[in-house]
Amino acid sequence: MLRMSKKTLLALEAVVDIAYHARPEPVQSKEITKRQGIPQRYLEQVMQQLVHAGVLKGVRGPRGGYRLARERRRITVGEIVRIVSAMEVSEENSGGNGSSIGDKVVRPLLSRVQDNMMRELDDVTIEDLCRRVDEKGVVEPLAPTADFNI
Repeated sequence: MLRMSKKTLLALEAVVDIAYHARPEPVQSKEITKRQGIPQRYLEQVMQQLVHAGVLKGVRGPRGGYRLARERRRITVGEIVRIVSAMEVSEENSGGNGSSIGDKVVRPLLSRVQDNMMRELDDVTIEDLCRRVDEKGVVEPLAPTADFNI
């Protein structure tokens, strides 16, 4: 089974968390780490990369945090996977170091499988994942926030 890196999974969880918990104010990273159990040190690296790539928007200040930079129906899982993968050093694709069977048979096969997988991931949006969160009931509804208007 092909596996995604831990950072890729954390990035996907964080983006879905932000999309799902979108409110007028941004979602703070400490809320994400608390809900998802994501280590803070990994989260901040990934979040900054997603901000630079235009998936998230960082909001500064005491009530700052992150929000989606675009509608969640316009962000695909494939896009996030590519962004995080670009962060990671890839050693397995350093062609020319293997046997002729590896270079001419195995690597092309794995490349085709990866291309097919990415096409599938490009068809899944963050909106789709948020719907699945609702269907599976994996997130409790947000508690109402205090309203200080009189």
